[in-house]
Amino acid sequence: MDAIEHPPIFRLPGIPDHVTYTWLVMVILAAVAFVASRNVQLVPRGLQNFLEVVLEQFQQMIDDVMGVAGRRFLPLLATLGLFILTGNLMSLVPGLAGPTGNLNTTGACALVVFLAYHWIGVRKQGLLPYLKHFAGPVPLALKPLMFVIEIISHLARPLSLTLRLFGNMVGGHILLAVIFLLMGLDGLIGWALSGSVVGAVVGGIGGVVTIAFTVGFLYPLKILVAFLQAFIFVMLTMLYISVAIEDSEHHSEQHH
Repeated sequence: MDAIEHPPIFRLPGIPDHVTYTWLVMVILAAVAFVASRNVQLVPRGLQNFLEVVLEQFQQMIDDVMGVAGRRFLPLLATLGLFILTGNLMSLVPGLAGPTGNLNTTGACALVVFLAYHWIGVRKQGLLPYLKHFAGPVPLALKPLMFVIEIISHLARPLSLTLRLFGNMVGGHILLAVIFLLMGLDGLIGWALSGSVVGAVVGGIGGVVTIAFTVGFLYPLKILVAFLQAFIFVMLTMLYISVAIEDSEHHSEQHH
């Protein structure tokens, strides 16, 4: 990536770029939340109105997937969604680095989800009953095998969350970096400025077509992917929590 993509314009010495821009995302979200809630009014306007609409969308998603009882998880889900979305969109700004294009960041988010939904299940049911449901409703002889399979399945979830988000964001970064490399002074633009007629025609037309393709198709596609990946991450998080709660409630009903 370093061979085809320039480093970000803002860097802190001795601190990795993904950590720096994770802090920047946190500062942006904290500042927006502070400004929107500084003077809360009954009839919202401006930034307060915008954030209320965003939170209502999260709440509607939670109601559809988890039911009204899942609203208590709104702070976790909204924080994850807004952080990932802001990090994804930041990668589209020239000169900045999106933190979600780094495995450490996506892995940290996935680890938060992994620990959170297990903790929720344990608190709802208790440690031993929660572990017992990993064996599943199978004959006693098959329960050890089912337990191992379920453990592997659950361990694969954070890996899947990590690689899905990372792969989609890095794939887009590489595509943009290659296109910018082709358009540079060593590419189409340099060819157009070479002084030859063929270079001016081919390089000029190629440069215009590439710019139109990037602005008209590639950037809108990247924006769509940024929203889609944040949505998928939050949706899977809700499903994992919902399953943990349903398993707990199911075992509680059996106990009663």
